[in-house]
Amino acid sequence: MRRSPRTRTALLCSVADQGVAAATNIAVLVVAARQSDVHAFATFSLVYTVFTVLLGLTVAYVGQALVLEKGEPAEHTTVARSCRSAVGFTAAASTALGAPAALVLWTVGGGAAAAPAALALVLPLALTQETTRYAFATLHRPHCALAADVLRLGCVVPALAAQPHGAGAPRLLLVWGLSALPALAVALWLLRRHTRGAGQDPGRYLRRDHLGRRFAVEFGVGNAGSQLAVIGLGLLADPLAVGALRGATTLYGPMNVLFNATTGFGPPLLNRTAGPRRAARAAGAAGGVLAGLAAAWTTVLLLLPDSAGRALLGDTWASAARLLPATGSQYAAMALGTCGLLALRVLRPRTTLPIQLVFSLASVGCLLAGYALGGVLGAAWGLFLGSAAKGTASWLRAVRLLRPLSDSGAGVPLPVVRRLRARRGLSRSSPRP
Repeated sequence: MRRSPRTRTALLCSVADQGVAAATNIAVLVVAARQSDVHAFATFSLVYTVFTVLLGLTVAYVGQALVLEKGEPAEHTTVARSCRSAVGFTAAASTALGAPAALVLWTVGGGAAAAPAALALVLPLALTQETTRYAFATLHRPHCALAADVLRLGCVVPALAAQPHGAGAPRLLLVWGLSALPALAVALWLLRRHTRGAGQDPGRYLRRDHLGRRFAVEFGVGNAGSQLAVIGLGLLADPLAVGALRGATTLYGPMNVLFNATTGFGPPLLNRTAGPRRAARAAGAAGGVLAGLAAAWTTVLLLLPDSAGRALLGDTWASAARLLPATGSQYAAMALGTCGLLALRVLRPRTTLPIQLVFSLASVGCLLAGYALGGVLGAAWGLFLGSAAKGTASWLRAVRLLRPLSDSGAGVPLPVVRRLRARRGLSRSSPRP
């Protein structure tokens, strides 16, 4: 029986793995920007945004449901079976989607469809390797995911850097996808080693009671809306706008790592605090710290010399640098909004979906309206307004949920307050004694 790593070691490996995964995404975009011209990078960014949406849906439908599996993997084969099923389902579903799409796009799509066809061809490799990360997290072995992701980073950067300057987007996408093969092979070998004899049931992910369906809806309304709007902006307006927006957000990769860590590790930490009011205060403090870090990072980027900026993003730096004040403001608003939704997860989880639905659609409207009024810079400020509106709505809702607690003492959960009032015969509007 193999022992799982200690809690502190597992936590450090999880954070490190998340950082390596984020660094890989940043490095891919940076190297692609340096190896291609502005138009090729715009196409690469547009197709890579499509991959980001598909990856998010996969994580929501498969990964988030997988990590809810309970039990000690060393003692319960059901957990190991779930991990094998998740990886098997992702491989089968992505192949069933990508192979026919690649064939159709390459046959009848023409030159414009070459880049999406390249993505469709390598989609099973990228998505399956990502699912193994969640399988190792469920197995309490994040160090295995870290090893595979470090190998992935060590393969993809040299492979892209070895391409000739001016390489087209289809070639870069193929190289990016095929470079995942070594990491995927190592991840599958480690997964087989730790789940030997568990069997698998990929069909469980097609059942009506699968939790991933709900998580996919929440991702769709909460995260994919702005990505799809950017894709639409590139298709209907100017693809160079996508390159500029993508280049600016690429520079905020460290903030994305912090946001993901807050979302992943925040709820367990907040639940340890003494009562919901203290949990909300802690979430607010975290939001303030993250917003301050976003402002500080923006200042660093604004002071960056043009030579250093061009070394990072190549020809895309000139257009991306103009968007830094707007993008920095957006990330500060996102910091407050992320922690507002985190507070709602602790207070009343069901309240997050309506906020995600309404204000994600509002963010798309702000993006498109901003582009219509002020071009690419207007679109960036539109994204800021959408993020600020979502953050404001999240905290207003949290304050409304916390207000009844002041009538019965801080730290008492709202359902307990209502039960106590019902027993005492008091209505919600009854004056305090």
